[in-house]
Amino acid sequence: MRQQLLTMLQLQDGMNSKVNSDWKSRNHEWYRAIWVECGELMDHYGWKWWKHQAPDVDQVKLELVDIWHFGLSTLLQHDQSKEQMAQQLEQGLLESVQVGEFREDLEAFTLCTLETKAFDITGFTRLMAGVEMDFEELYVRYVGKNVLNFFRQDHGYKDGTYIKIWHGKEDNEHLVEVVAELDHSSKSFSDDLYDALKERYPV
Repeated sequence: MRQQLLTMLQLQDGMNSKVNSDWKSRNHEWYRAIWVECGELMDHYGWKWWKHQAPDVDQVKLELVDIWHFGLSTLLQHDQSKEQMAQQLEQGLLESVQVGEFREDLEAFTLCTLETKAFDITGFTRLMAGVEMDFEELYVRYVGKNVLNFFRQDHGYKDGTYIKIWHGKEDNEHLVEVVAELDHSSKSFSDDLYDALKERYPV
């Protein structure tokens, strides 16, 4: 887990640096991005008592991955080593949590985010448990999304020349297929994923 956490921290730092090489000095309000995502997550889970709603668990998990991006960025903004951050994350993720009603757990996480302007790792762990999302799934989903974002940036996403549909499939679909073929436990997982997307991309 520690190595995978270090990999994710490095990937997030790399993505933020790609957007702005001096991103840490900007002091972006990452906590604000987190609570806004919480609202979107609640919509996907469902909260309207006046009509039938079933939780869209896959979309909820995607929103949790987005929150994880911002949570990592919050930690990276502080002046500590990635080793220390990975250890802090590992402790929070391995903590035994008591899962309550999901909407209430989400509201508690959102409130903590607003009050502390920090990343509530324990609260996030509780939300993962609430939708039966384990660490391995978080890791694979996160790395996949991060690498695809990198790939898009490297292939013209910003200037509008990026091709989103390759050989009749959207890039997200290619991503799912490629991830299924690779060894997630490999230290080179993110590089292997990027290379596999590159092989499929029409140039």
